[in-house]
Amino acid sequence: MSRRIAFDLEAGGGDGATVAGADEAGRGCLAGPLAAAAVSLDYAALDAADREALAGLDDSKRLSRSRREALYAEILGRARQVVVVLCSPATIDREGLHRCNLRALTRAVELLRPAPDVVLVDGFRLPGCGREHRALVGGDRLSAAVGAASIVAKVTRDRLMRSLHDDYPAYGFDSHVGYATAAHQAAICRHGVCDLHRLSFAAAAYRQLELDPDTARDH
Repeated sequence: MSRRIAFDLEAGGGDGATVAGADEAGRGCLAGPLAAAAVSLDYAALDAADREALAGLDDSKRLSRSRREALYAEILGRARQVVVVLCSPATIDREGLHRCNLRALTRAVELLRPAPDVVLVDGFRLPGCGREHRALVGGDRLSAAVGAASIVAKVTRDRLMRSLHDDYPAYGFDSHVGYATAAHQAAICRHGVCDLHRLSFAAAAYRQLELDPDTARDH
């Protein structure tokens, strides 16, 4: 048994526990939505082969793209429930990243039905959340359920951004998926911003264009 699954079972109070994890992806991107995911694992329904298939769950950032994709398929085939909530760039600009992050995580957790025995959230307490939960610093490296949520959020968001490349070919979303790479910022300097960009973020390219985040989205 992997140490992350063992962690979940201890947190849930035994081998028959249902443990949910929640995490986000895309918080630091210059473009595209924030994705928050919640994944519920019913360990009573997972046999030894299922648990072996999920043994590689980890922080999505520590996994290759191909490994994330493979584990994503395993998660969808074995999780009791998977929920993903997206928060748009315009909403992030209007309400602030941290508030959107907490709101999206809260919504994802509250949509889990039936309620799991325990909910583990990577990094954050969720004020006002209608579910009891624990915040875990580095939870995606400690808990299989949180690792699963990390992978689902990352794969879902990355696939979405790559699918938008044909609509916005000048920006290279198929390669950097919205992160603040040098190539992405160079594309912004050449072509300006599009409606996928988060104008409230501090970026060298925005400063070079002298963008006013309060008015740029209106043009």
